[in-house]
Amino acid sequence: MTKGPVELKIINNLNESMNISSLKVINESFMHNVSKDSESHFKVIIVSDDFKNLSEINRHKLVYTNLDTIMNDIHALSIQSFSVDEFSQNPVFLDSPECAHKK
Repeated sequence: MTKGPVELKIINNLNESMNISSLKVINESFMHNVSKDSESHFKVIIVSDDFKNLSEINRHKLVYTNLDTIMNDIHALSIQSFSVDEFSQNPVFLDSPECAHKK
């Protein structure tokens, strides 16, 4: 599946602004009541030692800060953030729920 411009911006901004070991960006817009090819709902699974000793809230703040104005183009962002050590311990990945208003 081809990555759209918003997805590419997310990937590029995070890679340029953080020391990332692993990054997966998933466009979940198809799961919601949006037009075809929308880029409005994303899940980010990110592994970085930038998250060491940070609470989950502060990890999310760090991601939001690094995405800066890209957030203006996004309706919803799910973040699953791990340090390298946490990720090596086989973390649990949460599935996103289906939208109640899906077409």
